Amino acid sequence: MEELYIVNGQVYIDHRFQSKTLKLVQGRLQVLEADASIPEGAEAVDVSGKKVVPGFIDIHTHGAVGVDVNGATAEDLEKISRFFAGNGTTSWLCSVLTDTVEQTEWCIDQFKAHKAGEQPTSELLGIHLEGPFLAVEYKGAMPEHLLRKGDLDLLRAYQERAEGNVRYITVSPEVEGVVDMIPAAKKLGIVPAIGHSGADYETSMEAIQRGAEAATHTFNAMGLLHQHRPAIMGAVLESDVYCEMICDGRHLHPGVVRLLVKTKRLDRVVAITDSIMAAGLPDGNYHLGVNEVVVEDGDAKLASTGVRAGSTLTQDAALRNLMAFTGRPMEELLPALTENPARLIGVFDRKGSIADGKDADLVVLDEDNRVDLVFTRGRLLEK
Repeated sequence: MEELYIVNGQVYIDHRFQSKTLKLVQGRLQVLEADASIPEGAEAVDVSGKKVVPGFIDIHTHGAVGVDVNGATAEDLEKISRFFAGNGTTSWLCSVLTDTVEQTEWCIDQFKAHKAGEQPTSELLGIHLEGPFLAVEYKGAMPEHLLRKGDLDLLRAYQERAEGNVRYITVSPEVEGVVDMIPAAKKLGIVPAIGHSGADYETSMEAIQRGAEAATHTFNAMGLLHQHRPAIMGAVLESDVYCEMICDGRHLHPGVVRLLVKTKRLDRVVAITDSIMAAGLPDGNYHLGVNEVVVEDGDAKLASTGVRAGSTLTQDAALRNLMAFTGRPMEELLPALTENPARLIGVFDRKGSIADGKDADLVVLDEDNRVDLVFTRGRLLEK
C-alpha cells in the first residue's frame, strides 16, 4: 500500500489538539512533526487546520439503515459498517438482542462470514450479547419468554461458535446463577456489564467485585438510587465500572448526563448509540429483534407498550450533544467515544487514540464538528 500523509491538521494526541503531520502506511499510523518533509510524489491530504480525532467506537448498537442485527446477513452487516463509517464510527460491536438459541447462533455465523470478507469500512470488532441472562422486571425490549437463568454452558457454546469473538455481555446480577458466571465469562474473554436489572446494592457490588466492568445504558432499565436502598444504580455510581450513556437527549436528561460525567469522571463514561435499524432513516414502523417499533420524531418506542426501544442516534451527533449538554470542550469529551470503549473491550493496543503503530482510524471534523473525512485502517472512505 502506498503511503498517505495528512497535513495541516490539528491532531488529537494526549488529550489535546496539536499541529502534527500523520503518515498512514499499511493501515497503521506514524506521528510526525508538523513541518516534516513529504516525499516527492507521495499522496497528501491537506485538512486545512481541521480537527483530526481517533475514529469513534460504538460498543452497543442493534443496527441502522434498515438493518436489524438480529436478522442481519453478512452483507447486511456491511451496510451498517458503511453507514457507521460515514458518521465517524470506525469500529463497533454488533449487539444481539435476546433471541432463541438457533437465531443467536445464526447471528454468530453471519458475524463470522462478514469478518471473512470484511471491507475497508467500519471494522466489526466482535459481538455484544444483550442477554439472555436478564431480569424479567427490567426487560425493556427483551422478549420475556426467551430470558433465562445463568447458563455457563450456553455462554461457552456461543463463544466457541464465535471463535472467541463474543467480547461483551450484558447480564442482570439478581438472576439465578449470573454472579457465579461473571468470573467464568471473563476467562472466556468476555467483558461482563450489568444492566436490565433491579438488583439490590449488595448483589450488584458482589457482581462488580467478581469482575463486572461496566453498566449497560446507565440509568435506563435499571433500579434507581434511593437514600435507603442504593440498588444497582448506587453500586454503579460508587464503583469504578465504566458507564454506558445514550446522549440523545431522550434517554438521559442533560442534567443527568452532567451528573454522570461529574460523578464517574471522564475516564469512566462510554458514549454508545444503542441504535436500531431506524438510524439514518425517516420516522416509521420498524422492528428490534422480535419487537415491532414505532419511530416518531426520531424517538423509537415499542408499538405494544410505548417503552423506549433503542435510539436513532449516531456517534457524531452524540459528541455534539455531549458538548452542548456539558459545556465541556471536545478535548475532554472525546475519550468517551474513543479511548474508554477501546480500554473497556481490550483493544486499546490498536484502537482509540492517535499514536505510532496504531490502526489508522481517523475522523476529520469541520468547524461545526461535523464529519468531513474518515479514514478506516489507512484508507480514505469514499463518500
